Amino acid sequence: MPRPQPSPRRSPDHAWLITGPLALLAVVMSTALGLIDDQEAGRVARDSGTELFLSLLLLAVMVAVAIPNLHFVIRRQAFVLTLTEISFVLALFYFRPLTVVVIATIAAFVTQIRRRVSPTKLWFNVAKEAASTSLAGLVLYAFPPIEGVGPGTWGILFAAVSTHTLVGLAAVIGVITVVQGSPAGLEVARTAAPTLVTAAINVSLGLVVLIALETTWWAIVLVIVLTGALGLVYRSYAQFFRQHRTLADMYDLTRAMSESGQDGTLADSLLGRVRVLMQAEYATLWLPAQGRHPEVLLTARVDDPGLLDLARTPAVARARAIKAKKTVAVGSRLGGDEELRAGLREADGVKDVIVVPLRSGQAVIGSLEVVNRLGETTHFLPGDVPIFETIAAHAAVALENSRLVDRLRYDAYHDGLTALPNRRRVLGALEEAVQVCAPDEVVAVLLFDVDALRQVNESLGHAAGDRVLVEVAARLRSSSPSAALVGRIGGDEFVVTLRAESAEAALALATELREQTHDQMVFGTLTLDVDTAVGVAIHPDHGSDPATLVQRAGLAATAAKSMPGSVQLFNAGLESRSVRRLGLAGDLSRALDNDELKVYFQPKVTLDGDRRLVGVECLARWEHPAHGAVSPEDFVAVAEHTGQLGRLTESVLREGLRRSREWSDPNHPLAVAVNLSARTLTDPYFPARVQELLAEFEVAPELLTFEIKEAGVLDGTDRPMPTLRRLRDIGVRLSVDDFGTGYSSLSYLRRLPVHEVKVDRSFVQGMATDPGDLAIVNAVVTLSQQFGLTVVAEGVESELTLELLQDIGCQIGQGFLFSRPLPYERLEAWFGAQSESDLSLTSDVRRLRAVP
Repeated sequence: MPRPQPSPRRSPDHAWLITGPLALLAVVMSTALGLIDDQEAGRVARDSGTELFLSLLLLAVMVAVAIPNLHFVIRRQAFVLTLTEISFVLALFYFRPLTVVVIATIAAFVTQIRRRVSPTKLWFNVAKEAASTSLAGLVLYAFPPIEGVGPGTWGILFAAVSTHTLVGLAAVIGVITVVQGSPAGLEVARTAAPTLVTAAINVSLGLVVLIALETTWWAIVLVIVLTGALGLVYRSYAQFFRQHRTLADMYDLTRAMSESGQDGTLADSLLGRVRVLMQAEYATLWLPAQGRHPEVLLTARVDDPGLLDLARTPAVARARAIKAKKTVAVGSRLGGDEELRAGLREADGVKDVIVVPLRSGQAVIGSLEVVNRLGETTHFLPGDVPIFETIAAHAAVALENSRLVDRLRYDAYHDGLTALPNRRRVLGALEEAVQVCAPDEVVAVLLFDVDALRQVNESLGHAAGDRVLVEVAARLRSSSPSAALVGRIGGDEFVVTLRAESAEAALALATELREQTHDQMVFGTLTLDVDTAVGVAIHPDHGSDPATLVQRAGLAATAAKSMPGSVQLFNAGLESRSVRRLGLAGDLSRALDNDELKVYFQPKVTLDGDRRLVGVECLARWEHPAHGAVSPEDFVAVAEHTGQLGRLTESVLREGLRRSREWSDPNHPLAVAVNLSARTLTDPYFPARVQELLAEFEVAPELLTFEIKEAGVLDGTDRPMPTLRRLRDIGVRLSVDDFGTGYSSLSYLRRLPVHEVKVDRSFVQGMATDPGDLAIVNAVVTLSQQFGLTVVAEGVESELTLELLQDIGCQIGQGFLFSRPLPYERLEAWFGAQSESDLSLTSDVRRLRAVP
């Protein structure tokens, strides 16, 4: 709903548009009264001395009763309730109307001078009084002559005085409408009922006084007493009215602050009500910058429905209040030292000001300020200070609660470490984005997965890991387009969402952002090379809801880790594999319970001319009743993520040790090896369990080889070292699998308690066609042998590869050229067919491998 525009405020000089006609009307009607003046009208003595004395007495009475007893303010205009109607009843009864006009006009002039109002307001009030009194005199002449003090007289006087009141009220409404606009005039008209009721009561009291005086002049004593008592009653009522109004306004203020503090509109509700409650021209809230909150300076002004970003408070008053942590009040009725008064004089149009510091415990969190009591002759009083301090105390609590709610709301939608939007905020923004479909545009979700964050945490501590995340967040925020939303949705996962022209444009942006964020990070004397893998999903091609888009972008990021460039667009194949793995979790547990997993054995042979069997590689196989053969990569990943890896590893280890014990050829003992996950190396109880199984199956420790992938052994930390040393102390042999695929070096490998290096099949299979692969294998074989390590080449599938391996001196090979993985029964048959030419082998070459 549009906010109503404030009515334009005109210069007070426009009041002459009302004052002029009123003055003209007063002159015309006074002239008419002079022409029709009845010398017999009025009941005072006709000798000049007595009439002059009584006229001066009436003037004194009219000036006295004009002392305000009850104040109220409408917008900028201050109104007062007086006892003038009582004096008018007596004046119109005892004096001639023209005399009453003259006396009332002079009394109005004296009263306005005493109040020190502006000339414009002075002449308006004088003209108003003259016009309303002369019109009341004409009304009096319109009725039959007054006889006695009976009901007829009551009606005549009531009509005349009511005319005086109504004309004065109409004049006030007119001048406020001209100066402040029609809404202000209508507001005065709506609030005129109490004024009219009070006037009627005063007229009734005046008639009672008249009857008493007509009965006996001694009644004047009672009138004086009654007038004093009535004045006291009026003042008491005025005080009660102010207190009641203050309590009601305080209640409305506190309720409004408690309600608006939840929706961020506290300043709007606070300042407007404070200004009205304190009857101030300006009410200002100042809050200094704090944390992520900027400085706040807002002011409610009487003529403006909105808030202004200005303040009329003298700077010295605010500075004094904040520094001393005490209320500062300065004005004609409030006092103040010379410095404060000088600041007040320098601030044009400021007559008084109260500044109260807002406190939270012992800290000052801002200030609440009011400037200028409404009305030209009214000022803030010392009694207003404690009221304003009470308001400020409530305001401070409400502001603290509002900031607390804002902080909780902010924390609920932002990451505490990086200050980026969190998962909830990102999903909410995506929810809004996917609801708007624009032609030739897609909503892209780019998920960045930070590599090696776990290794950073474990090697350098979580503080270093946090610094990495903060740096990645800063780089993404600075490199992303301005229209993009950058958020952190997980421990090492960041998301960038935006609208793009196409999937290709989203991929190009992902590649660009990855390159801009991929840079060295310096931590003191240490330099880290932190990289990210990026998955991309777009709406509507890859999902229609935010959760699906983020989940599929995560699948693409996982796949990107093993791809060149580390950027992957989602495709349906990624999800089917992930969903299938999730469904296999329960089936794998049942398969392990029912011994449904089988172990196959692939021979390993020497690469000399005899090609002797030196062992087997044990490979786990799972034939799922519904899905058929399940890839080891899939069910091993399921075991790692569901906590079943230990059971799977022990199942394969038991089968390998059992077959090693049952091997039929005592001259060729069967050595086995089990592939260990990096997670297994963190289990301090694993070496003891291995020792128990070796004793249970009565297998010599040197017949068992554990192989750990290069990334698990050489992760840049000492995390696997205790377990590796304990296994070495048991006598188990250790091997590094898939060597060459990581970033390790042989010099580092030499310091580890391992006995064997296995060259990854990708290099072995490329030896015959790629000189680079041949050079890598040659370097690994040469340096490993110099370090006393055995080298195993896997993936030997051609005679040409075999010849190249023999030429560079590789000792052991494994691959389809020799045999595919075989069940144990077929392994024995294969060995029998090969055993005629077998010779005894030294224990130094019994390097066998078993992997699940």
